[in-house]
Parts: sequence; structure tokens; C-alpha cells
Amino acid sequence: MWLLKAAIFFVLFAFALNNQEPVTLHWFFGARSQAPMVLVLLVTLVLGVALGVLVMLPLWWRARRPRPLTAPGAAAETSEPPATAARPLHPAPDVEPAPAAAEPRHGV
Repeated sequence: MWLLKAAIFFVLFAFALNNQEPVTLHWFFGARSQAPMVLVLLVTLVLGVALGVLVMLPLWWRARRPRPLTAPGAAAETSEPPATAARPLHPAPDVEPAPAAAEPRHGV
């Protein structure tokens, strides 16, 4: 596992060394700034990940919240489930068990 991490580090390090040329960022209203390309890419990656996490947080919180068992506003009189919940929807048919074979059949 450490070999994979070392390989990823060296690939990213070589990428950073190959992309040190300054780039000009053109902002609004004619403002400009210069920064190394690798720094611009790193800041863009971090901002994109942060924005994605912020957008997903409400969905993650909603998914982790326990759901109520009763409808909102309905007062539960007892903590026992209703009697209809104990009955199966489709009762099993009355089937007699098959008689046991006199001798085992192996693949026949």
C-alpha cells in the first residue's frame, strides 16, 4: 500500500514541477493576477471539493436523521404496533411435508 502512495506522490510532485509557469488570471472589471499554474489548479480543486461537500451536507444530514414511525401531528396512544401488523399479508398454504426417502439419491 505504501508503494502505491509513494507512486501517487511522485507523479503529483512531477506534475507540480512541470507546471510552474506563471499564468495570468483575468478577473472581473479588468483586474488581473499572476500565479503558478500548479497553485491555480490546487486552489481550484480545493474550492471544488469544498463546494461539493457543502452542497451534499443537507442531503447527508437528512439521510442520517431517524424517520418518525407515525405521521407528523398524529398522537400515538400506545407504543404497541397495531394488530394488523402481526398478520402476514399472504398466509402460507397448508402443505404436508414430503415423506422421507428410503435411501439417499445422489444426482439421480
